Amino acid sequence: MSNRVVDLFSIKHPIIQAGMVWNSGWRLASAASNSGILGLLGAGSMYPEVLREHIIKCKKATNKPFGVNVPMLYPDIEKIMDIIVEENVKIVFTSAGNPKTWTKWLQDKGITVVHVVSSVKFALKAEAAGVDAIVAEGFEAGGHNGRDETTTLTLIPMVKEKIKVPLIAAGGIATGKAMLACMVLGADGVQIGSRFVASEESSAHSAFKNKVLEAKEGDTQLTLKELAPVRLLKNKFYNDVQELYNKGTTVEELKILLGRARAKKGMFEGDLVEGELEIGQVSGVIDTIKPVQVIVEDIIAEFNATKANIQHI
Repeated sequence: MSNRVVDLFSIKHPIIQAGMVWNSGWRLASAASNSGILGLLGAGSMYPEVLREHIIKCKKATNKPFGVNVPMLYPDIEKIMDIIVEENVKIVFTSAGNPKTWTKWLQDKGITVVHVVSSVKFALKAEAAGVDAIVAEGFEAGGHNGRDETTTLTLIPMVKEKIKVPLIAAGGIATGKAMLACMVLGADGVQIGSRFVASEESSAHSAFKNKVLEAKEGDTQLTLKELAPVRLLKNKFYNDVQELYNKGTTVEELKILLGRARAKKGMFEGDLVEGELEIGQVSGVIDTIKPVQVIVEDIIAEFNATKANIQHI
């Protein structure tokens, strides 16, 4: 399959494995790249030197293109960007910040820059900043999210109408059928996160992976909009957050409850009670843990079969 996303990243299939915190280490990213898609390391949960270690290991594990996802709200951003340049990473996905801050700086060093947005307004700002492509992410997505709660199938055609750079759809995509739907609506490719959480190569704790398999419709909720909107599996920590809201909470009280390392506790260490369990709504249709290669093969096979079937209608 050849299109703008495939050509931009020199990959076989127009799929990006999302760079998720505590899930997207070198094993996942290299396995994704070796499967013909673009693997991303999740820098948001890595100290700078830990990121360097993952980049080095990823380069040893694959000779295919891979990139780094950098949430710009995290500390040590300058050190992270310097390491990306020093280690000769050629693709960076930025999120949670102003794309003007780093886009030209990275591009001047020969790096392809993609920015993640959740609205038409921010898509236009990203294009004006000169990014090479845009990820438009609907509120079905896991992890940090947009405040406007615009769904992926609504967001993609609206963004497509306004921008000229390649468009990558994200949020609620775990199957070939969903991939095809997004591309029919104008996306040049898709970014998939939650499905790769439930992969053998994800660095998430096995307890969290199994919890994802148990998720049903309504088991996740977008919350903590006053801090940074995040979609969580419902557990004791989530219930504690809701209890504060019911009492009429303040931002300070939310910060105190959140504390530090909640996401690490939940996703990486497997504390299903007190941890922050970030996952998308699409977890409700995920019921197996598979190797990345098999996940990609399943998605592409379903995409092609569905596309062929539709052509005969």
